[in-house]
Amino acid sequence: MEGSHVDRRDFIGAILSGLGLAVLDWSVIGKAVASDDKGGGYDAIVIGSGLGGLSCAGAFARQGLRPLVIEKHDKPGGYATTFARPGGFVFDASLHATSAGERNGLINLLPGFPEIQEVEFVAHPHLYRAIFPDYDFRVPQKDVAAYTDLLSGYFPSEKAGIDSLFADMKGLAADIGKLSSAGGKFEMNTFPFEFPTLFKCYRITWGELVAMHIRDPKLVALVSCLWGYYGLPPSKLSSFYYALPTIGFLEGGSYYPRGKSQKISDALVKFITDRGGRVMLKTKVEKILTEDHKAVGVRVHGGEEIRCRAVISNANAFDTIRTLTDEKEIVQEYLAKLDQLSVSLSSFQVFLGLKLDLVGKLDLRDTEIFIGEGYDVEADYAACLAADVENCGLGVTLYDNVYKGYSPEGKNTVTVMALQGYDHWLPYESDYLNGKKDAYRKEKERMADILIRRAEKALLPGLMDAIEVKEIGTPLTNVRYTGNYRGAIYGFDQTVDNSGLRRLPHSTPIENLYLAGAWTRPGGGYSAVIRSGLECFGEVVSKW
Repeated sequence: MEGSHVDRRDFIGAILSGLGLAVLDWSVIGKAVASDDKGGGYDAIVIGSGLGGLSCAGAFARQGLRPLVIEKHDKPGGYATTFARPGGFVFDASLHATSAGERNGLINLLPGFPEIQEVEFVAHPHLYRAIFPDYDFRVPQKDVAAYTDLLSGYFPSEKAGIDSLFADMKGLAADIGKLSSAGGKFEMNTFPFEFPTLFKCYRITWGELVAMHIRDPKLVALVSCLWGYYGLPPSKLSSFYYALPTIGFLEGGSYYPRGKSQKISDALVKFITDRGGRVMLKTKVEKILTEDHKAVGVRVHGGEEIRCRAVISNANAFDTIRTLTDEKEIVQEYLAKLDQLSVSLSSFQVFLGLKLDLVGKLDLRDTEIFIGEGYDVEADYAACLAADVENCGLGVTLYDNVYKGYSPEGKNTVTVMALQGYDHWLPYESDYLNGKKDAYRKEKERMADILIRRAEKALLPGLMDAIEVKEIGTPLTNVRYTGNYRGAIYGFDQTVDNSGLRRLPHSTPIENLYLAGAWTRPGGGYSAVIRSGLECFGEVVSKW
């Protein structure tokens, strides 16, 4: 950390804002920030109903303010949605596992919204299963010691390093908790002693942190197995953005909502509308209206103009500024910054409905399974970037082991997924967007068959013959349904230099126009984007 060049305010801001730990004091915010619009207008218009947009609108509604959410799709949720196919199958567009809170013995606490009680979460039987050429293991729920013992059994000479690495992960979480509880108050000259792990990890990658403790490259791959959750390999990923969520999963467990991810989105919509807010579906925002370089509302398809005090975009940052606004003069520097930021990987998913209970027949008990071809994580990332489905790692989710009744009786729902770069699909983009999809369909079928065969060989013998329904989602599918630039699933990459205070803020150069979601702070992932919406709300009303 460049200690002498980082002042106290910037240092603490980078830590707290980047990790989404700035605490909102609802009693201070209060319900007294009443609208001065006597015409019954909206306090805030939220463009897009991803979880970041819904959580932001929910915060406005909670405080007695009036939000309007405008969504071009026919259902809310963005990536947190489901879709039905023949045979009784309902597929989850993205969710495999997330965090959840417990109260009164029930796992039904949605982060940031304790009032919502109708979303029940089910614990995965194991945190995950990992299959490597020489190792096949299951990581237990809420038992870090058992996991480190398992790793030490595989690599006895690395036991001390394993213990010290996980001690650092726990120490980092403890330091953040301590700092957050103190309201960010600390003495700069004693900071390295009071918060030693935080001081050590602040400006290093996950790869650099691991290298301080572990030498064996196979073990490095095993402890970095969840890199796909965050979208970057160890050499590029901020140590915060691997260590903190991972230790949180290891200690707190992973869960899945009964009713699939759509249940979360629908619960937030109900929360908003029950408190006087509004959610408009199948409505496209064509322009953000500005006056004197200030956002004052939006114009939707058909020409209707709707006024508000603040506009929050849950759409991607590029389209928000380049396409939806006409403020070209004051955003040039901002756009130049966007162009310098790297965009996260997209995804290639094969959604399978099986005509028989193959999972039960094979006596498989796992839900979330990661299959690695080798131990070179950097090569795995390169294969993902190149859309090399023969050699990239893949994930398989067996949803019927999460809870009974997920699929129609006697059938299975399975997804096979690989992270994927967008460049491979650029030659298909123009034809795809114009409805000419023959070449595109041939290519996605080719890739899907490779991934199915790999999953069949590694885990599910008989998979190909058991398929009743097959749906394929590509990076272009992500663009079509979510509008995310390059089909990104995590917004901007979480590099060391693009995290914390350096990450794109909620505010924009256009007054009263804000961003909420994966493209801004704190980043991508279900819990993170919900937090992003809450933080964005806090920033808006703080200015008011």
